[in-house]
Amino acid sequence: MDLRRRSSSAAAKASDALPLPLHLTNAFFFTLFFSVAYYLLNRWRDKIRASSPLHLLSLSDIAAVFALLASVIYLLGFFGIHFVQSFVTRPADDDVEPSECTSLDKVDGQENVMMADSVTKGASQPSPLHCTEPVKLVACGVDNGIMEPVLKEVVSSVDRVYHDEDDVVIDSVVNGNVPSYSLESRLGDCRRAAAIRREALQRTTGRSLGGLPLEGFDYNAILGQCCEMPVGYVQVPVGVAGPLLLDGAEYTVPMATTEGCLVASTNRGCKAIYASGGATSVVLRDGMSRAPVVRFATANRASELKFFLEDPLNFDTLAVIFNKSSRFGRLQTIKCSIAGRNVYLRFTCSTGDAMGMNMVSKGVQNVLDFLHSDFPDMDVIGISGNYCSDKKPAAVNWIEGRGKSVVCEATIKEHIVKKVLKTSVAALVELNMLKNLAGSAVAGALGGYNAHASNIVSAIFIATGQDPAQNVESSHCITMMEAVNDGRDLHVSVTMPSIEVGTVGGGTQLPSQSACLNLLGLKGASKDSPGSNSRVLATIVAGSVLAGELSLMSAIAAGQLVKSHMKYNRSSRDMSRVSS
Repeated sequence: MDLRRRSSSAAAKASDALPLPLHLTNAFFFTLFFSVAYYLLNRWRDKIRASSPLHLLSLSDIAAVFALLASVIYLLGFFGIHFVQSFVTRPADDDVEPSECTSLDKVDGQENVMMADSVTKGASQPSPLHCTEPVKLVACGVDNGIMEPVLKEVVSSVDRVYHDEDDVVIDSVVNGNVPSYSLESRLGDCRRAAAIRREALQRTTGRSLGGLPLEGFDYNAILGQCCEMPVGYVQVPVGVAGPLLLDGAEYTVPMATTEGCLVASTNRGCKAIYASGGATSVVLRDGMSRAPVVRFATANRASELKFFLEDPLNFDTLAVIFNKSSRFGRLQTIKCSIAGRNVYLRFTCSTGDAMGMNMVSKGVQNVLDFLHSDFPDMDVIGISGNYCSDKKPAAVNWIEGRGKSVVCEATIKEHIVKKVLKTSVAALVELNMLKNLAGSAVAGALGGYNAHASNIVSAIFIATGQDPAQNVESSHCITMMEAVNDGRDLHVSVTMPSIEVGTVGGGTQLPSQSACLNLLGLKGASKDSPGSNSRVLATIVAGSVLAGELSLMSAIAAGQLVKSHMKYNRSSRDMSRVSS
C-alpha cells in the first residue's frame, strides 16, 4: 500500500497525456503496425498476381498507409517518452525510488511487486532506460505475455506472404506469363530473381540443380555486365604457380583450372626459370582491331574507298573522328581488303588498360558515320566482318597481331635441365623440332606451334576475369628451343602475337577475379602510365606459357607424362555414389 501511495503522489509523467494506460497504448500501436503491414503485403501480392500497377491505391489502401505511418510515428516517439520521463521523474540522490518498470502478478489474491533490481538507499543512480525484466521482446510498458505470441504470429504471417508471393512468380514464369529474363527488373532484387529463375527451371526440366551453388555470390555485380539470367555459379579451384621471375620482378601466378598436374607442371617450369636467372619479355605491338564490312554497287567504287582510307593524307582526319570515342582509344592503322564489291576495313587502336573491344567498336562506328558524307552509296553490312578476327583462329592475327604481341625468352642452365626438368638439352631440342614445329606443320596448324599454350592461357584468363573465348587467338604461339653455349645450355622462347587481355572492364571487376589481379599487383588501371598494367599482364601470360612449355616438353622427353597424369589427374572417388 505504501508503494501505491508513493506512486500516486509521484510527479507528473509524460505518459499521463495518453488516453489509455501506457502498456495498453503500446500494445494497440504494435498490433496496428503489424496488422496494417500484413494487409499491405497481401495487397501487394494480389496486385502482382493481377499485374496491376502498385502505385494505384484504393481508399482502404490509403487508410492503411496512413495507419502505418501513424503507428511508426508513435512507436518512434514512444522511446522519446521514456527518455523525457527519466528527466521529469528523476529522484534526488538520497531518495531513490524503485524502477518504474514493474510487473504486478496476483498470487492468492494478493499483489506481489516483482522488481528486477533491489534498489536501496545509497545505491547508484539507475539508468534512465532501466527496465524491470533483463531482456524483453518489446520495450518496457508492454505486456509481453500478450505481445509475444502476437509478434510471432505476425512474423510467421509475413514469411508466408513472401513465400506465397515467390510461388506466384515461379508459377508465372513456368506458365510463360512472366519472361524469365525480366525478373531482375520486375522484382528489383537480383538474388531473389536468380532463386526464382532457378526454381522455375527445376520445375520445368524436372532436373535438380542441387550441386550448383546459389548463395555466397553478388548477383548485382553481374547485372548488365557479365551474365544474363543467372541461376547460380560454377566453382573453379584456383592454384598458384611461381614465383615467376620475369623482367626482374617476381610474380605468383593465379591459375583457375580443373586439370590435374597443370599448376604443378607450370610451377616446375617457373622453378627452372628462376634458378637460371629469370626470363625477359618484350611487347612488340599493342592494339585491338575491329573490321567492319561494307558494300558498294561496283568493285571500282569499293576500290575508291580503299584508296581513300589508306591515303596518309586522310589518316589524321579519320584519327580525330575515331579518337572522339574514348580518352584512351587512339587510332593506329587502317588496312583494307577487297572481295569483289565488298570492302573489309581493319581498324587498329590502342585501348589503355582495357581489352578494348567495345572501345574500338565505338570508334569504328564514328568513322563509318563520317564516311557516309563522302560515300553516301556505302552500305554497312556489319560492324564486324571477321577480318578482325575475334575468337577464331585466323592468319591475320598470326601475321599482323591483335591485342598484345609478346616474345618471352630464357636461357636454362644445363644442370637445371638435368636436376629440375629431369632431361637433357639435346632431347628437348630434338623433341621441339619434331613435335612443335614439324608435327604442327603436318597437322596444318594455324598458330599452334607449341605443346599446350592454351592450357596456361585459359587458366590465367579464367582466374583474372578475361574473356575465355579469346583463348582461341590468344593461344597462338610458336615455341623455339635451341642449344647455346657450345650445346651446354638451352635457349627457349615463346612468341605470342595476339594476347588479348585487360585489367579493367568485364569480368575483371568481379571480386574473385579482382583479387587474382591484385595478387599480381595489376588490379585496375595504371594511373601513372595508362595501358602498362595490361601490357605487364600480357607478359606474365607469355612468361607462364614459357614455364608450362618447358615443363611439359621435359616430361614428354623423359617419358613421365603418362605416369604423372595417372598419378595426379585421376579421381579415385565413386562418382555414381556422389551423383546419387
